Amino acid sequence: MIALEATAVLERQLLLQLGDRLKRLRKAQGLGTVEMAGRVGISRTTLSAVEAGDPGPSIGTYLKVMSVLGISGELALLAGDTLQPAPPGSAAARSRRGKPVVQLMVSTDESRHRVQDLQSLALHEEAVRLVRADESLRRRAQDTLARWQSAGHSRSASLWHEWDDILTYGKWRKVLGRTRRAQELRQASPLITVLPDDVRQGILDQVNRLRRGVVLGDTEDGQAS
Repeated sequence: MIALEATAVLERQLLLQLGDRLKRLRKAQGLGTVEMAGRVGISRTTLSAVEAGDPGPSIGTYLKVMSVLGISGELALLAGDTLQPAPPGSAAARSRRGKPVVQLMVSTDESRHRVQDLQSLALHEEAVRLVRADESLRRRAQDTLARWQSAGHSRSASLWHEWDDILTYGKWRKVLGRTRRAQELRQASPLITVLPDDVRQGILDQVNRLRRGVVLGDTEDGQAS
């Protein structure tokens, strides 16, 4: 494992990892989506977004789900005063006891499919961010799509037709999910063609690092990553 600074891809993987674990824990406790959503006080759609690791729901919603599943205590401890620096001159500050060490290990699923899907998702999230900031990039993606469509029949024709609607109306959520359809759309995507080469390579490098596993928190030499 290596220590690594927080990055967009790392943060995305953290949510994906958390969502997967919350879903497995719900099922292990024998809770269906209707009952779980009712206990949390959210819709089934929002629960699905949480279990998909979607960045849309607020951190408060994630905390509510964790609370119902009985695993919010550790997170509450980290957010409380227990791990705050002791006041100067206090007995706690003079103590020789080592400070609490908090680490979080993150890695991608070993399967090639899951790694590729994380990579594709990260590329598209960055592309959407750039398109929202620069309207000319949307037009560039539309021009690329038009060239593909004019080339003739393709097995991706239905996906490209859907992409036409996505690019025209900015329906980005359709391609940023973890559904099978979203994955298919990303595989036939004209959107990532707008990414600069250095941005694309940066994301690929971050995913490759995650494949080896990373540690967030205090390392053995006492330096925080």
